[in-house]
Amino acid sequence: MTPKDSKKSPFPTRDQILEFIRGSTGLIGKREIARAFKVDPTRRPELKELLRNLESEGHLQRGRGQRFAQPGSLPPVAVVEVTGLDTDGEILARPCEWSAETPPPRIYIILEQRGRHAVGPGDRLLARLRRIDRRTYEGRIIRRLAEQPQRILGIYRRIADQGRLQPTDRRIRVEPLVADADSLSAREGELVHAELLPGNRLDLPQARVVERLGGEGDARSVSLIAILEHGIPTAFSPEALAQAENAGPATLGRRVDLRQVPLITIDGEDARDFDDAVWAEADGDTKNPGGWHLIVAIADVAWYVRPNDPLDRNAYERGNSVYFPDRVVPMLPEALSNGWCSLKPGEDRPCMAAHLWIDQDGGLLRHRFERGLMRSAARLTYEQVQAARDGQPDDAVAPLVNPVLSPLYGAFAALLKSRQARGVLELDVAERRVIIENGHVADIRPRQRLNSHRLIEEFMITANVAAAEALERSKQPCMYRVHDVPSIEKLDALRDFLESIGLNLPRGQVIRPAQFNRILERAAGGPNQQLVNETILRSQAQAVYSPENISHFGLALRRYAHFTSPIRRYADLLVHRALIRGIGLGEGALETAHRDFRESGEHISDTERRAVSAERDAVDRYTAAFLADKVGACFNGRVTGVTRFGLFVTLPESGGDGLVPISTLPDDRYDHDPARHALTGRRWGRTYRLGETLDVKLVESNPMTGRLVMNLVDADGAASPPNRRGWRPALPRPKPAKKRNKSR
Repeated sequence: MTPKDSKKSPFPTRDQILEFIRGSTGLIGKREIARAFKVDPTRRPELKELLRNLESEGHLQRGRGQRFAQPGSLPPVAVVEVTGLDTDGEILARPCEWSAETPPPRIYIILEQRGRHAVGPGDRLLARLRRIDRRTYEGRIIRRLAEQPQRILGIYRRIADQGRLQPTDRRIRVEPLVADADSLSAREGELVHAELLPGNRLDLPQARVVERLGGEGDARSVSLIAILEHGIPTAFSPEALAQAENAGPATLGRRVDLRQVPLITIDGEDARDFDDAVWAEADGDTKNPGGWHLIVAIADVAWYVRPNDPLDRNAYERGNSVYFPDRVVPMLPEALSNGWCSLKPGEDRPCMAAHLWIDQDGGLLRHRFERGLMRSAARLTYEQVQAARDGQPDDAVAPLVNPVLSPLYGAFAALLKSRQARGVLELDVAERRVIIENGHVADIRPRQRLNSHRLIEEFMITANVAAAEALERSKQPCMYRVHDVPSIEKLDALRDFLESIGLNLPRGQVIRPAQFNRILERAAGGPNQQLVNETILRSQAQAVYSPENISHFGLALRRYAHFTSPIRRYADLLVHRALIRGIGLGEGALETAHRDFRESGEHISDTERRAVSAERDAVDRYTAAFLADKVGACFNGRVTGVTRFGLFVTLPESGGDGLVPISTLPDDRYDHDPARHALTGRRWGRTYRLGETLDVKLVESNPMTGRLVMNLVDADGAASPPNRRGWRPALPRPKPAKKRNKSR
C-alpha cells in the first residue's frame, strides 16, 4: 500500500515504513513519514519509538539530524573521494564516510562543464548525489575540497606574448599564466616543474617555474613526466648509497657450493638486472619415474639489505622497481641491483636456492631451501633459447643445448601438464614494446610471447608455491600474493557484454578460471578475440600482497608467495627473510613482527599500483609521440570502450587508444546504454557498440599528455561532420498540447 491509497490511512506498519524509505532517493525525516502516511499527531511519539527500534535493529541508518535512510544509502549531499576511472573512462568516487558492512555504492562524477573541475584520484569533493539504482549514484560537483597540487608539471608556451604552462596531466584543463619574472628563462616547448601561486581562483591561476627539465621533443622527458607525476622516489639517501658502495663479495662460509652447477639466467634483450637462474635434471629416484629435480637460484638480497638499515628503509619506501622503455627506477642502488645482486656470468654470487622435485605430471612432491654460492654459466635471452629449441642455436648457446636446455624443457613439459590440470586462467593480452633510438620513438610493436618465456614463468611459479608451503610448515609469517575471485558486479557486467556478442557465462555456478578459458577458446580466431581477452581481464580482481591467504584465483593455486625477485620487489625480500629465520639459514633474518605484515602488504600493494600506472602512462605518451607525425592519417580501429562522452578506439598496429568525442558523432543525440556497452542515436537509431570496427582519422596526438583524439571517417574518406546538437543526450520532446474543442 502506498501513502495515497486512502485519505484515512491506518498507522503504518514496519514494512510499509521501510518500503517508503527504500523508495526515496535521499534522507527521510519523521515529519515526511508522518505526512505521507497521515499519522495522527497523537501517535507521533509512537512513530518516533518505531523508528528508533528500526534503527537499533539495523534496518535504518541515521543521517543528519533526525533523518533516516535504509542501510547502504547516501545522503543527497556528501563528501566523496575520487578513486579513478572505470573500464569505460568514467570518473569514479566513493563516500568518505561509510559505516555499513556492505561495500560502498559506486558514484559516477558528472562534469557539467568541461574544464571547470579538473579532478583526479585522491581529490575530495562536496557533491550532490542522485541515486540511479541500488548500488549506483550520480554525483555533481558543488565544490572541490582538496586544493590543487602545489606543484605541477607542464610545457612552457608563449601565447599572445604571455608565458603559459600546458599541464602534462590530462585531468588539468586550465593553463596557468607564468610571468616573465617567474619563468626561470624557460624556452618555448621546454618541460618545466612549476609551483602554483596563491591568487583569485576565479581567474587563471599563476605559476612560477622552479625547475627546467629539458626539451619537449626528447623521448626521455616522457618517463621523467611519469616519474614526477606519480611521485616515484628517485634519490637514495646518502647513507643507503654509502652502504651499497661499501658492499662486497660474500664468502662461502656455511653456504652450499653451487658453483659447479651450470645454472643459467634467461631474460629479455632489454633486461637490466639478472636475479634468477635455473637448472634441471632427471630425477634419479626410482620411486619417481619421469620426474625431475629443479633448482631455482635467486640473488641473496637479504645478505646485503638487513631489516631497518638505510638500504631497507629506502627499498621499503619504493616497494618495487619501476621500468620504462628508456630507464629504470630501481628499488636498490645500482651498486647492488647491477652489481653484487646481479647474477652475472662467471662471477661468484650469493644466492637463495630452491630445490624442487616434481613428478612426471608436474606435481610438486617436495622441496628444500638453502643459501648457496653460485656462478652463472651463461646469460641468455628468450630469443636465443627459443631459436636453439627450434634447431638454430648460435655459437654461445650450442654447447648448452643438450646438457642444460634439454632437461629444462623436459621439466617444463611436466609443469605444463600441472598447469593444464589446474585450469589456470589463460589470457592472451598483447603488451606493447617501445623501441627508442637516438632519443626518439622509432617503433612500437607487440612484445613476443615465446615458449622460453613460459618455461621461466612455470619454474618461478613452482618456486613461489614451494616458498609459501615452506613458510607455513615453519610457522613463519608469509607475505602471500593473493588474487580474489571476481566481484558479482563485475561478473554481471561481463555477462551482459558477452551476451551482446553471442557468448555465455553461466549463472548460478561457482566461478572458476576454466569457465573463462572456455569462453576464450570460443572467441579465439574470431573478430572479438582480443576484445574478449581484455574484457575478461578487466573483470578480474586485482592481485595484492597480504599476510592472510585467500588463494590465487588466476593461477588456481591454494597458496602462493613471491620469492623470485627480491632485487626489484620488497615482498620477495620479506619472504626471503622469513625463510632464513624459519629454516635457520643464518644472518639477514626477518625481524619485523607479524602484526606489521598487514600494513606492509597494503603499502607494497600501493607502490605496485603506482608503478603500473606510471609505466602505463609512459607507454601512452610514447605512443602519442610515435603517432604525432601521423595526425590526419586514417586507421581501422576497434571500439574498446563506450562512455557517456564518446567512444574509445584502439589502433591495432601501435596499440594507441584514443577518444572519439560524442560531439563529433554523426548528427543525432545519443543515449548511453551501459548494459549493452553502446551509444544509440535517438533520431536515426545508429548504434555504436563495444567491439565494433570503425574507420577513424587521427586529429590530435599530444605526447606530453598521451591524449589521442579521433573522428569517424565516412565511406568516402572524409571525417564525419560534428554533431551540431552537442554532446549531451536531449530529453524527450514534450507532446504537443491537444487543441481545445471550441464547441464545449
